[in-house]
Amino acid sequence: MPLSVNPPLFIPFIVAGDPAPDVTIDLALALEEAGADILELGVPYSDPLADGPTIQRAAARALDGGMTLPKAIQLIGEMRKKGVNIPIILFTYYNPVLQLGEESFFALARENGADGVLIPDLPFEESGPLRELGERFGLPLISLVAPTSKQRIERIASAAQGFLYCVSSLGVTGVRETLPETLGDFLREVKRHSRVPVAVGFGISAPEQVAMLKEVCDGVVVGSALVQKVEQLAPRLQAPDEREAAVAEFAAYARSLAAPLREAYSSR
Repeated sequence: MPLSVNPPLFIPFIVAGDPAPDVTIDLALALEEAGADILELGVPYSDPLADGPTIQRAAARALDGGMTLPKAIQLIGEMRKKGVNIPIILFTYYNPVLQLGEESFFALARENGADGVLIPDLPFEESGPLRELGERFGLPLISLVAPTSKQRIERIASAAQGFLYCVSSLGVTGVRETLPETLGDFLREVKRHSRVPVAVGFGISAPEQVAMLKEVCDGVVVGSALVQKVEQLAPRLQAPDEREAAVAEFAAYARSLAAPLREAYSSR
């Protein structure tokens, strides 16, 4: 998964199957058109420990619609057929992977065109076997590092693959009006040790926040704000005569979030 960070990466997150699988494909295409460099595709799970209410609701809607881990992975294959070309990272929890079988999981992910895996409830210290398995299948296991990692930062950063996901705030995902004052120092510390691009997520929900972060990271992950937009547009996204306009509105919103990153590059 070769990555360029000029301009900084725009990494949106959506939930597979929310509000419906075919809509997810349209949203992925819209995000690529809007400037996404990488797509994080969230696999709905009944006990999403890292996710706040917005993504929990999205996961519940997708699960009610019959979405599963294998179906989410196969959805990537459908995205590829429809023309999504950017790297796609599977964001899933460990229990569904264990139930499917670790090797079966990586084989299915590779077969369907995934580019990496992110498992937020798998501690770094316990990730070695899965990391090695991912290497066998050519799928990097993306590491997360949090402000509380402290003395673990160097160890996590030195083993990072693909890109390193920095958690901006303690707690679960969700739209936040403000970001921690110490976030810049944390990101600079992580970048000092990392050999791969450093992206930041959790709570980033406005162009102003993206603009604040563009000088201290290599990429910005936006999740809850986009999932909230999908929730608002869901009735129109599922109405055949309104879907095109609703997808266009979603794309315009995503483009507004990515704009500060593009401006950062064009102004250099």
